[in-house]
Amino acid sequence: MKFKFSLLLAILLSILNITAQKEEKKVTHDFELELEAEYRYFYNSALFEGQKDHFPSLGISPEYSLAWNKGYESINFKGFFRLDVDDERTHWDIRELYYQKANNNWELSLGLKKVYWGVTESNHLVDIINQTDAVETFDGEEKLGQPMAQFTWTTDKYGSFDFFYLPYHRKRTFSGKKGRLRFPVVIDKDDLNYESGAEEWRQDFAFRWKHYFSIFDIGLSHFYGTGREPLFTFDDIGNINAFYPVINQTGLDLQITHDAFLWKLESIYRNAEAQDFFALVAGLEYTFSNIDGNGLDIGILVEYLYDERDELALNALQNDVFFGSRIAFNDTQDTSILIGGIVDLESSSRIFSLEASRRFGNTWTAAIEARIFNNIDTNEFILSNFREDSFFKVSIAKYF
Repeated sequence: MKFKFSLLLAILLSILNITAQKEEKKVTHDFELELEAEYRYFYNSALFEGQKDHFPSLGISPEYSLAWNKGYESINFKGFFRLDVDDERTHWDIRELYYQKANNNWELSLGLKKVYWGVTESNHLVDIINQTDAVETFDGEEKLGQPMAQFTWTTDKYGSFDFFYLPYHRKRTFSGKKGRLRFPVVIDKDDLNYESGAEEWRQDFAFRWKHYFSIFDIGLSHFYGTGREPLFTFDDIGNINAFYPVINQTGLDLQITHDAFLWKLESIYRNAEAQDFFALVAGLEYTFSNIDGNGLDIGILVEYLYDERDELALNALQNDVFFGSRIAFNDTQDTSILIGGIVDLESSSRIFSLEASRRFGNTWTAAIEARIFNNIDTNEFILSNFREDSFFKVSIAKYF
């Protein structure tokens, strides 16, 4: 990681030292450690030279928190390290390292943090604060820590207001020569440029309002700064040019709860000098509860995905339907299964997925994951590069 944490660490350590000297304030500590062994197998022959089929890896995720002042002040840390066959997937990150101060109706956070926005299952359009850890997962669920100052003000009548100052932009990492789920040309993140002359040090800002009215949960957000997605362009012979544009993005997320139905919507409009577009995800989730009398819940999910960028959408979801099922056994082992598929309405492309996990004892968890790319249309600029990258993944984690 190229940006320096020295000033941030000095501030946090000073706070910690001052706090430790005040004996009248009770200080509580909490430390957790996760060790994970993972194996990914890509069962189709590689599309590009140098790609491997077998990817064993090891992951380490420590967490530490320190709280004082009756819990109104705290320092929180989450780290991550992975050792993998793909050199680019061997990486470390400080997911979170921030100081938090809370009061009756406001909260202040300073440092590196992860913030999640959104309600839909298949694509998180409005979730823009953190950069995606693209080498860690295909679905974009994992995020890098984002340096920020976050101020939250909560009211009874008007909902809550979040204000973000984001002083540094973090680039997305792409798979290396040995890795799968990559382009024909290996993309070095350091080769990607910025539209802004300030490059990664451009000062960004974001705002979000959220509230609930009866059965409605609504969020409105706006982001102004360097986008988290690079903008890709292709020449006539397939060479890729990519850079991070300066964008304005306005987002809406809405969830309506009615009996066993959850109606969901995420929508954005993104404006940039190089590209303007509109995108949305809309759908529903219906849950059949306690089917067998022992707590079994089965949810049915259907969502429609639209993106004006068409084939140039980095997530390859431009006119698609997602269908799936979420199964929760609600047992002591916390067994859960999520299965689904995405069907392109304009081509033959299909993506199927499976995620399942189960706890063993108090400190062990096993998980499996599968992504299957079926009949991917070669005219899809992004997704066609992954057409031979169907994989299975098995992981076992130990918690301390």
